[in-house]
Amino acid sequence: MSLVTVAPALFVLIWSTGWIVAKYAAAYADPLFFLVIRFACAFVLTAMIALAFRAQWPKTRLAYGHGMLSGVLLHAIYLGGVWWAVARGLPVGISALIAAIQPLMTAALSARLAGERIGALQITGIVIGFFGVMGVIAPKLAGLSVGALESLAGPVLINVIGMVGVTLGTFYQKRYIASGDLRVVSSLQYAGAFLFLLPFALLLEPLRFENRWETWAALAWSVIPLSLGAIGLMLMMIRRGAVSKVAALIYLIPPTAAIEAYLMFGETLTVLQIGFMVLTAFGVYLATRSARPAREQARNS
Repeated sequence: MSLVTVAPALFVLIWSTGWIVAKYAAAYADPLFFLVIRFACAFVLTAMIALAFRAQWPKTRLAYGHGMLSGVLLHAIYLGGVWWAVARGLPVGISALIAAIQPLMTAALSARLAGERIGALQITGIVIGFFGVMGVIAPKLAGLSVGALESLAGPVLINVIGMVGVTLGTFYQKRYIASGDLRVVSSLQYAGAFLFLLPFALLLEPLRFENRWETWAALAWSVIPLSLGAIGLMLMMIRRGAVSKVAALIYLIPPTAAIEAYLMFGETLTVLQIGFMVLTAFGVYLATRSARPAREQARNS
């Protein structure tokens, strides 16, 4: 079994832990400063790996710029928005629900930005997946009062900006970084994310990072499985497949995170939620089996 075959499952399994780590690390470190350290560590590791394997680095400044800008969109804006919002009290369920809007936005923009024709079956799968995610998350939101929701307006807005950032980042990655060594691309992306987010951390936070094993464990997990593992899988899938197909996998993140929260923190998980998880998986199956780039469809027609 090849890595390409298992990449979607591995991506969902690892990426879903991001929300749990964000909530866990918020007790021990400021979110933006934590991400700055994470991006710096990820840059050093990916650059060392690229150099050790003598990977080919870009030959033009423009190529370096594309790599770094894609990192700003995919990492700095997206993760910065999510981690800041969660640290400011936004429930993980709401943040995950906002992330579930990404496949809808991706489907709406795919024809214009990526040359992908979205068929009726895929649209049906995207809609089914969205309602499935809503069914999983809804019980977690029922206990929030109107006042509590109003107080979260700022974090919600920042989280939405993050979601828009990663959506545009996937299109940017597909269009401008369709080739090149992924180890080098990852290194440039983390350099761009670090340089972009550092001024915000310096201006907005007291740079708290507690020297305790919980903080370092969260950092280690964020750098190795998440930054190196999950991001590498995402970049590989974007390069090899349709953007809308990769985005549809985001629907599986909230249900997977709910299962992880149940196992780790004892959060409730009802039979109805499990049923909606099955519905979500069915929607993702429909959405991902029919997405093909327009050029490929033209050749086959």
